[in-house]
Amino acid sequence: MEEITFHLDVVSGVGNMFSGRIKSMRITGSEGELGIRHGHTPLLTTIKAGMVSIVTQSDKEDQFYLAGGVLEVQPDSVMVLADTALRAEDIDEAKAQEAIKAAKNAIEHRNAGDKDYTAAFAQLAEALAQLKVVEIARRRRK
Repeated sequence: MEEITFHLDVVSGVGNMFSGRIKSMRITGSEGELGIRHGHTPLLTTIKAGMVSIVTQSDKEDQFYLAGGVLEVQPDSVMVLADTALRAEDIDEAKAQEAIKAAKNAIEHRNAGDKDYTAAFAQLAEALAQLKVVEIARRRRK
């Protein structure tokens, strides 16, 4: 018996990142990890920065990096409105590594209550999440 699919749209300020039918997806909402399949209870939540993993109608796994946004789930469709969305293969590893070094340097030279310290910590978390998406996507392709 064929698994039931649902429609997914992933949209960022740059444009439409993905639109199509999928079997399932995993994403991190404000309250934690979510696994979504056809018929999921309606839901509206903010998205935490991190990885989204989908299984397409043709059983292909795909990963994206999202830096925040909103997730709307309906029984037969899901809409992701992302602040930033990148496909795993579009993430520049060298640039992410540089961002990690710069953020760690900024953290070492700031005080915990400092506005720059908070921004550097957020930059570090974002770069680490991007590298994690690249690593997971690379392992799944092997």
